[in-house]
Amino acid sequence: MATGRPEHSGIANYVDRSEMTARHNVGTSAEEMNLRVLAIREEAEDVRSYVLADPDGAELPAWEPGAHIDLLLPGELVRQYSLCGRPGERGSYRVAVLRADNGRGGSRLLHERVRIGDELKVGRPRNNFPLAEAAGHLFVAGGIGITPLLPMIHEVAALGADWRLYYGGRSRSRMAFLGELAALAEADARVRVLPEDEHGLLPLAEILGGVDDTTVVHCCGPEPLLQAVERVWAGRPADSLRTERFQAREDLAPSPDRTFEVVVSSSGRIVPVAVGESIMDVLGAAGIDVPFSCREGTCGSCETAVLDGEVEHRDSVLSEAEQATNTTMMLCVSRARSARLVLDL
Repeated sequence: MATGRPEHSGIANYVDRSEMTARHNVGTSAEEMNLRVLAIREEAEDVRSYVLADPDGAELPAWEPGAHIDLLLPGELVRQYSLCGRPGERGSYRVAVLRADNGRGGSRLLHERVRIGDELKVGRPRNNFPLAEAAGHLFVAGGIGITPLLPMIHEVAALGADWRLYYGGRSRSRMAFLGELAALAEADARVRVLPEDEHGLLPLAEILGGVDDTTVVHCCGPEPLLQAVERVWAGRPADSLRTERFQAREDLAPSPDRTFEVVVSSSGRIVPVAVGESIMDVLGAAGIDVPFSCREGTCGSCETAVLDGEVEHRDSVLSEAEQATNTTMMLCVSRARSARLVLDL
């Protein structure tokens, strides 16, 4: 049911020109839009969906399954949320937000203060988790991780492709979009809903053990689920498993920091990066702007081409194969193994 708008306006007037200027100084990943909240729905316990549209009814930028947008919130908060509507619909965007009381504050702000009619600043869609081309698709979702997978499922269902979904969560009451999934054609044969309080943890060995070479696995959910999937998948083709993380990997063991130099290719300027400093912060202090959003290596907004040097990748976006090419890096968290990096800036 849509959430009503109380008399005490949540953040309806927060998008003003002074705020926009301040936001640009903070740094964002893409051109921004002002969008109005058309609807808010309770999708599950502690999960709300927000439908956003242009106030004048203009079409929104196109996007593909797996894409996410930035929401720019008061207090210089920038949060990324997966688009979970239907990709062909250009009149609105839909995101779903799990309230995390122990989080960084963005989800609580959205749940407590955003009301129907409010306007939010929104970044244009970006996609670090595209739907792979394959004969078959296996989707593994944990909790709110269903959000980037839902548009993929709509897409492959519309194409008549072979697909299956295994969806786990703490309990049915906390698992969003169950009704929408059930309404899909033949959903009873393709969707397995396995709440933990009824079935225990997802049987990953069984689920992944039957995957053939023509099927690609797409997985999103909490970090323990992703790490468990990666352990079960070990030894199989890495490009057949696609994962998306909502937070930085917890199993990274980077080398100790070392000093190095960054060369800005457009000007030849050399900027030293000391132990404990990020490339992004050093470049910003030198007046060289780099788009950014999460600062945790999860959103991909600061991805930059590397022209020379060896990267120590510390992000959670690029696959192992992509990292091995040494052609791009995330400037917010990754560093250099070599004494110098030449960046395409």
